[in-house]
Amino acid sequence: MSIQRTLSIIKPDGVKKNVIGKIVAMFEAQGLSPIAMRMTHLSRAEAEGFYAVHNKRPFFGELVEFMTSGPVVLMVLEGEGAIDRNRAIMGATDPAQADDGTIRKLFAESKGTNTVHGSDAPETAAAEIAYFFRGLELSPRSGAPITANPS
Repeated sequence: MSIQRTLSIIKPDGVKKNVIGKIVAMFEAQGLSPIAMRMTHLSRAEAEGFYAVHNKRPFFGELVEFMTSGPVVLMVLEGEGAIDRNRAIMGATDPAQADDGTIRKLFAESKGTNTVHGSDAPETAAAEIAYFFRGLELSPRSGAPITANPS
């Protein structure tokens, strides 16, 4: 396995519940290091652009409304197999089907308000990281060369 980077977003429901620190601690406990992080309130244009891949899906409007309803925390996580590891820590999209101890099982309310976002593939991670962060904003902590999805 190689060192990877992935984008993680703590969505408005996670920020509102004041579980930012708990979520970051869960990532760190599983070997993922935040190498860039900031809180922001997404504009409609930013949310529509980020989720453009879903613009023909019936949930697109609700997703954009939700993602612009309050602040989010944007993070780049780095570590061994970061993409798959992040997705395992997050749990299934539907919190009712998520494994015990995952972020979504612990903090999410529904499939639509599911507390976190994580990239699903190296190509997606590279594009999503570049959407929100410039390369100079990343502060690698692993010391290891990045062999997958550098930005």
